[in-house]
Amino acid sequence: MKDGDVEPNLVAYADSFSMEESRQKDAGEQIRRVHLLELHPFKDHPFRVVDDDRMMETVESVKEYGVLVPLIVRPMDEGGYEIVSGHRRKRACELAGIDEVPVIVRNLDDDEAVIIMVDANLQRENILPSERAKAYQMKIDAIRRKAGRPAKGNVSQVGTDLPRADEIVAQEAGTSRNQVQRFIRLNNLEPSLLDRVDHGELAFTPAVELSYLKPQEQQWFQAALETTQQTPSLSQAQRLKKASKEGTLSEEGILEIMSENKQTVPSKGSIIISEAEQDIYFPGSYPLAKRRKVIFRLLDNWLRHRQREQER
Repeated sequence: MKDGDVEPNLVAYADSFSMEESRQKDAGEQIRRVHLLELHPFKDHPFRVVDDDRMMETVESVKEYGVLVPLIVRPMDEGGYEIVSGHRRKRACELAGIDEVPVIVRNLDDDEAVIIMVDANLQRENILPSERAKAYQMKIDAIRRKAGRPAKGNVSQVGTDLPRADEIVAQEAGTSRNQVQRFIRLNNLEPSLLDRVDHGELAFTPAVELSYLKPQEQQWFQAALETTQQTPSLSQAQRLKKASKEGTLSEEGILEIMSENKQTVPSKGSIIISEAEQDIYFPGSYPLAKRRKVIFRLLDNWLRHRQREQER
């Protein structure tokens, strides 16, 4: 198969789920009301449900207007229903003191349910890198199984072992195949390091390079991070990766490389976008002043969108 070609069976499968909203409308599916006690979270649901300000906004909306979009659920063998889409709406109803919610019940197999669940949640804002990483992996595995090609090996082989499935995921997510692969690499990070990525204390691009370190080496790196209170540059992360691949990386070597860096770990609330991360979205020659202009214009658009959502 040539690079860039997509297997027909994978394409057909991906297309069958790309217009989920239209399917719901066209199928004329019936809506029923179900008690919250009958609803159970999706197994290994990668997206967190947090009682933050946005949740409180949803709670107020539910109190005033009710649940406008039905949850999608599937029957469970032991009784009750598993939520495929609508975990945040269920939680909002719990906080609002509402006992029943409108649902659409579908008989979905595991892979169909995974794809619908991931697609529904990837539309949300403020998705954490760890959530996106796990969701991309779950969807790729589901597409491959549905296409009759069981996944082999582990997550670190996604770039080569799962040809074209990641391309389908990238296309439907509106991103590049390489970016999907980079996010999936984060699944190889130790939990403490992945948590730092989620909190903006470890930049995304260096984190991808660090994901190639062995578990023991990542623990050494974590210790060096805490000792030096310095975060690695992309160049340093690449040197660590190279030394690990060559089998020459040691705890002392990691500390030595990390001690070269004069950039301290950002405090909570700080957002630092490295040049390497910017280069993913801007041409290398794009002037800094113009980059700032584009970023702030996007932030202004996002703020107006938030305000319109709150006024609904």
